[in-house]
Amino acid sequence: MTRQFFIGFVFIILMASLCSCESRSGVTAETECFKADSVYYAKGFEISRFDEWTVVNVRNPWDTLKILRSYVLVDKERPLPDSLPEGIIIRTPIEKAVFYTSVHASMVVKMGRIDAIKGVCEIQYVTDSLILKRIADGTIADLGLATAPNIEKIIELDAELIIASPYENSGYGAAEKLGIPIVEAADYMENHPLGRTEWGRFYGLLFGEGERADSIFFATRDRYNHLKNLAAKSENRPRVLLERKYGASWIIPAGGSYIGTIHSDAGADYIFSDFKGSESVHQTFESVLDRAYDADIWLFKYDTKHEYTYDILKDEYQPYSNFRPFKEKNIYICHTIRTTYYDDITLHPDRLLEDLIFIYHPELLPGYNLRYYAPMK
Repeated sequence: MTRQFFIGFVFIILMASLCSCESRSGVTAETECFKADSVYYAKGFEISRFDEWTVVNVRNPWDTLKILRSYVLVDKERPLPDSLPEGIIIRTPIEKAVFYTSVHASMVVKMGRIDAIKGVCEIQYVTDSLILKRIADGTIADLGLATAPNIEKIIELDAELIIASPYENSGYGAAEKLGIPIVEAADYMENHPLGRTEWGRFYGLLFGEGERADSIFFATRDRYNHLKNLAAKSENRPRVLLERKYGASWIIPAGGSYIGTIHSDAGADYIFSDFKGSESVHQTFESVLDRAYDADIWLFKYDTKHEYTYDILKDEYQPYSNFRPFKEKNIYICHTIRTTYYDDITLHPDRLLEDLIFIYHPELLPGYNLRYYAPMK
């Protein structure tokens, strides 16, 4: 086989693989050339572009060999093609959407499309100032609880899209009967912070801001990895305990979750890193105390009206005082309503990473001011 023949043969094979009549979505279309977008960190979705539409397949977070939903995105400016692949058809860009979480609404704000936000559930968790202003003047509707949203209001808003977080073995009740596409935003199940960020690329396509979403992702990726490399320079890795108990259980983020990953990337030794998977694990107080009583640092989040202090924490549950970080006054707290923690954690995990690096290795970031966490008084 001559060199020229070999090169020509390889070229033909490559072109055939790129423009196969049988696409990944199972659609036969001679004029539709398929191109898959590169997805770098996210495990939960894939994007396949065709001449007249884009297919986004969302994997089932609880069985990743299966597809949870397929979405077929077709530009509103184009006529609807006669032959489309199987999936939920969404005409883009979306102009009227409702959100079951403030996190996803905030992501759309950062893409410059606050005008498309028509309703949000559980507004008590909203911290974005632009969204709060529009809720106050009635431009954005309060849709009540995410578990029981105001269906009549969603109909009244003439919503084109619902964005909601899926949970295993649960549906969306009456909302599923409205005929409005529901995007199952499973980004919270990613095991890497940048995996969550990359879901913004999918949401950007929905709102006609694909290029801006890509730009945000790549800038965040570069800064996150720069900070991660900075933290790696420290040989010291403090042992860290996270959160506190609720009721009878202490909900522990798994070591394979995005939370476990970001603390590791910040240069900490997360005590429960051996808990595999991405979902949190319920533990008794005694089991947590047994493993983490001698932790170096303790961090937890809260959303109560009062500010936590060592006295209040001890009054809440006296055995907390047995932990070394309590005794040595080395606890950091984050108020999730008074800060933009949840608004930022998806698109900008680099900002949280910077906070954590300063807590664990302050010498690496001289002069830095904490955004989310603060030493407990």
